Amino acid sequence: MADHPVDEKLPALKMATTGLQHVAAMYAGVVAPPLIVGAAIGLSAADLTFLTGACLFTAGLATVLQTLGVWKIGARLPFVNGVTFAGVAPMTAIVASTDKADALPIIFGAVIVAGLLGFLAAPVFCKAVRFFPPVVTGTVITLIGISLLPVAFGWAQGPDPAAHDYGSATNLGLAGGTLLIVLLLRRFTTGFVKQIAVLLGLVAGTLLAIPFGVTDFAPVADADVVGFPTPFHFGAPQFQLAAILSMCVVMVVSMTESTADMLALGEIVDRPADERTIAAGLRADTLGSALSPLFNGFMCSAFAQNIGLVAMTRIRSRYVVAAGGGFLVLMGLCPMAASLIAVVPRPVLGGAGVVLFGSVAASGIQTLVRAGLEKDNNVLVVAVSLAVGIVPITAPEFYHAFPVTARIVLDSGISTGCVAAVLLNLVFNHLGRGGRDATDVTHPMEAAQELTGKPERTPAAS
Repeated sequence: MADHPVDEKLPALKMATTGLQHVAAMYAGVVAPPLIVGAAIGLSAADLTFLTGACLFTAGLATVLQTLGVWKIGARLPFVNGVTFAGVAPMTAIVASTDKADALPIIFGAVIVAGLLGFLAAPVFCKAVRFFPPVVTGTVITLIGISLLPVAFGWAQGPDPAAHDYGSATNLGLAGGTLLIVLLLRRFTTGFVKQIAVLLGLVAGTLLAIPFGVTDFAPVADADVVGFPTPFHFGAPQFQLAAILSMCVVMVVSMTESTADMLALGEIVDRPADERTIAAGLRADTLGSALSPLFNGFMCSAFAQNIGLVAMTRIRSRYVVAAGGGFLVLMGLCPMAASLIAVVPRPVLGGAGVVLFGSVAASGIQTLVRAGLEKDNNVLVVAVSLAVGIVPITAPEFYHAFPVTARIVLDSGISTGCVAAVLLNLVFNHLGRGGRDATDVTHPMEAAQELTGKPERTPAAS
């Protein structure tokens, strides 16, 4: 029997180039949290570079663990892990309330505890999959894409909102040019070139930016060739209850988003994520988070933007993403290599991001098509859930009067929309009904079988 495309091992060159696409798609998201937290602490340029490299290194380790798997750890899907942005607000709050010298050790201690607790909770948390029929998964997948699009729009305007050229015609032109290049490559090329259209678009966009003075090669000139994230470089971890509680909330948010992302990815690669897969994926997420502080990294979680890359290229091999994880590890060990990705101007990333993130939203719409939207109940579930999930995007200060810990959840449109979809589906399609309506409550595994016409093997218990 031929291997499933998820388990396919591609030729070395194709594996490397498509793996680099995943690195390019996630790079800005990985380095943003350490840059923001490091700046809040007031780290020196050398320490800030070290912290960023450490986060690349730990993201690579978590991605390899997630894709290749060990024992019951790892979803074994083309699933990318990196530093979760949900932790930025509570980490900066910790920085503001403690001595700057102790901030990182306190953050690292809290992440270790939250990661270990999450690892223990994974077998229970994964059972939430039964509450994700197509009407819920389609809504969540659509929200993932919609929530990511503002990130691409922000990149398109430039790296610094305070800069004089933020949102300038030059930056927007570079973003538009990169988008056009990717679209032309996707339309008029075939085979391997078509599959790496995003990577080629990033290279072409970077070259196009040189005459405009937007491409900065200084990071390459200033970077060291070799560097290793020395364990506990910033001091031994410290354990403070308030910090631990805040990071545990972040862990719950992270696990919720990872569950939704695994369900989305399973639909895209035609290997629906069952309870066993989700449990294994959550174990990799949480174990990666618990081990990350050892090498001075932050909490790890799923990166939804890479799901868009899988959806667009249709390259479903988990070994491609594992190769991307290997590149991240090398970047963490070789700051000069990491700086090569940093050369890509933010507007160029923004142009490519429109395609990547829009593809995620399109995948969600495809799922909703078969979710039974001819039923009024399902229309209400989708309508209200999308509205709730879009609130943080369209009105970022909507929850400004709530406590910081509550805003960790409320400011994540994916999490709030997911919770709303699950609860509304239960209220409208389950409670008070004498029978089971297959259209409304179809399990994701059953829905996949209907779509593909292929029975799935009965999974082992988690």
